[in-house]
Amino acid sequence: MKFNQFYVPALSLFFILSSCQKNNANAQQAGSDGSVETEKPNSDYKPAFKGQTRIKAVKTAVAYQVEIVNKDLGRPWGIINLPDGRFLITDKRGYMNVVSADGKQVYKIEGFPKVDSKGQGGMLDVALDPDFKTNNLIYFSFSEPFGAGNLTSVAKGKLSQDMKTIQEVKVIFRAEPSYDGDKHYGSRLAFDKDGNLFVSTGERSDKVTRVYAQKTDNYLGKILRITKEGKPAPGNPFIGKSGYKPEIYAYGVRNPQGMAIDPNGNLWDVEMGPRGGDEINLIQPGKNYGWGDVTYGIEYSGEKVGKGITQKEGTEQPVYYWDPVISPSGITFYTGNMEEWKGNLFIGCLSGEHINRIILKDHKVVGEERLLADQKERFRDVLNGADGNLYAVTDSGKLYKVSKK
Repeated sequence: MKFNQFYVPALSLFFILSSCQKNNANAQQAGSDGSVETEKPNSDYKPAFKGQTRIKAVKTAVAYQVEIVNKDLGRPWGIINLPDGRFLITDKRGYMNVVSADGKQVYKIEGFPKVDSKGQGGMLDVALDPDFKTNNLIYFSFSEPFGAGNLTSVAKGKLSQDMKTIQEVKVIFRAEPSYDGDKHYGSRLAFDKDGNLFVSTGERSDKVTRVYAQKTDNYLGKILRITKEGKPAPGNPFIGKSGYKPEIYAYGVRNPQGMAIDPNGNLWDVEMGPRGGDEINLIQPGKNYGWGDVTYGIEYSGEKVGKGITQKEGTEQPVYYWDPVISPSGITFYTGNMEEWKGNLFIGCLSGEHINRIILKDHKVVGEERLLADQKERFRDVLNGADGNLYAVTDSGKLYKVSKK
């Protein structure tokens, strides 16, 4: 199934494409401030610096096409490429699928440990071992039934040569304490250049667990860095420091469902706020990102979060935030065939029902675009494809391909 080329319509002289071509198929609305946001914020909080929110809208000038290459993938959550161009896609219900490069053939992989798939849980993210071509090892995160509840766990295993089973499965890390809940597992994975694994964890949503994000004697609401064996990675900022788990790389995060390393080696996350306060953060070792104490969002009830403050000494400001929310999930940095998009951050958005394109310059956001909003899909994860195209999976089970026309 193919769609016609998409263009953002001209909403004012400022937004007219240099080519003067318009197409309302993928209309990106704009607010009175020139940003892509047309709704009022939930709070009256002010940004800490210019450009921290509601940056000017941008639009892709080059023609591109959008295809749905598979629409029956069940409950996909994470997508990566295999070295041969096929896709490895996790299914929230507790397994993974190998999908052919054209999206037409799907093979189920069996043998994974039990997952707790209620709510936001299940089989979550997946990453290839840096030496996958020689060892066939993969790493995956999942909500594991454990203790009195469940938790975010990381395991590794070896894929069989026919890619139909996973063998020698071993849980290498558990983000304790366990909790009897069904939300905020975080759970993205990313290998750094040294072969250590970054793991994002949520604070499990409820007020009783929220406080763990600011406490450093546990693994909730954290960015962690571990070895391939699940041990603290050498060089972590808190190794040997009393009161800190040595696996912690950064802390004070809420529900980081997106995490990626940019082409220059910097680590970024996106995390969901409550009512307002979705964030993009540049993650630096040893830093506190404030959740529990500071936020640009409010409680779902309308009350203030904590003391209702957006800045506090000793905490980092988000590079960018949204109010109202877009519910950011998986992210990727694009290096593909569209020259205009190179180096841009792409974000799969759930309640926002679009793919968000962010232009960064010197670690600041200088432009934002909302793509594929006409599809009305909850985009769970996005992938900078090995073939130079952009891919995305949705909660409805679709695999999208976005390519230069």
